Amino acid sequence: MQDSLAHLEQHSIHLIREAYARLKPMAMLWSLGKDSNTMIWLVRKAFLGRVPFPVILLDTGNEFDEVYAFRDRYVREWELEYINAPCPPVEETDPTLPPNARAAARKTLGLKRLMAERAFAGLLLGIRRDEQPIRGKERGFSPRDAAGAWHVREQPTELWGHYATAVPPGGHVRVHPLLEWTELDIWRYVQRERIPVCELYFTRDGKRYRSLGEKDITFPIESNASNVAEIISELETTRQSERAGRAMDHEREDAFERLRAAGYM
Repeated sequence: MQDSLAHLEQHSIHLIREAYARLKPMAMLWSLGKDSNTMIWLVRKAFLGRVPFPVILLDTGNEFDEVYAFRDRYVREWELEYINAPCPPVEETDPTLPPNARAAARKTLGLKRLMAERAFAGLLLGIRRDEQPIRGKERGFSPRDAAGAWHVREQPTELWGHYATAVPPGGHVRVHPLLEWTELDIWRYVQRERIPVCELYFTRDGKRYRSLGEKDITFPIESNASNVAEIISELETTRQSERAGRAMDHEREDAFERLRAAGYM
């Protein structure tokens, strides 16, 4: 297990350093969940305890109070260059999407507005292949066009450490250092490294959040896991999907794929 985590850690740090060397200016999306906190931890390991680029919260104004409190604490403690990127109202999203997917699409529009203002060439994201099937098609380095759209059929292969670092005209490259990790890998690494995570991951009255999103479209699961070790034990036997508490995942089958093609994380 330690060898597996060491391999994942080394590969992720390699991708982070490669991105920082080739994509300037660069930033990182910080959702404040377990994955993006793990990624900040890896960035700090890669750069001697500091994060040498901005971290961005795509802020719907509808995050959990505990998430905002976590942000305020660790922006200070980790001395982060923090960007709060407000997201447009749901009325500006695609009306053909199902209701919960429209709520999630606010973040896509918020990111597009930020990129138009700041023109980052590279963005680090904490997504994983095992979390959602459409993400299984992703690459470590993933070009996006000027509209932020993902052309999955045109993705270049990644062979022998060669990555697609050329920035499309007016676009950017998304970098996914955690793509090969699983949910269990994340929690085992959190345990090993003692990475701080939001208190919502731990049980309250027999329920906890397994995945954090906006508070009106994210719901807790039944669980008695009160610490990281108990979460790991639970995940070793559960058959329930990680995103079981995400309302948009229970709408039309193609909703998430449409969101991703249009630029969703």
